Amino acid sequence: MTTLTPTQKLPAAAPAPMWGVLLILVVIALDQASKYWVLNHLDLLTVGKIEISSIFDLTMVWNYGVSFGALKAHADWQRWGLVAMSGVIATVFAFWLFKAQRRQTFWALALVIGGAIGNLIDRVRFGAVADFLDFSGFFFPWVFNVADAAITIGAILLAIDMLMNPDDAPQSQQNSGSKNESTREAGPPAA
Repeated sequence: MTTLTPTQKLPAAAPAPMWGVLLILVVIALDQASKYWVLNHLDLLTVGKIEISSIFDLTMVWNYGVSFGALKAHADWQRWGLVAMSGVIATVFAFWLFKAQRRQTFWALALVIGGAIGNLIDRVRFGAVADFLDFSGFFFPWVFNVADAAITIGAILLAIDMLMNPDDAPQSQQNSGSKNESTREAGPPAA
């Protein structure tokens, strides 16, 4: 049995998996509802741009690539390659989510998965991702959407979590330690 020193504390345990699934569904719903509103009610496809303030506009941009327009997919096979890549990433992160032991890891992964699925839906439906949130007046040159924001926030939270817990073994190895190591009591070694 291992004991904690007074300066050590246990990490906050991850919530039940259903909360992760709920956050994923909320991100997907917000992303798809906002895109529906922009495409169908504001008719941003026709208008192109709606000025809201000096720092924020709604600007219609079709993103044929991934984050910030990288890996552009102009051919049909490239589009489906990006769909497959997004699906694989979301699946791998979903397995990680269900094994996550820390709260921050859990929420970060749920945000990334929800965002990836939101953009995957666009890529399947339209062949590109609908971006419309434009903060170029704030010196931010990229136009993005709710899914992109969730992915970015999740990735930042995941990076912070990894930086704050550098000594943690990968979670796949944490549960596979030898019995002697996990049951050994703290104290001086036997002579």
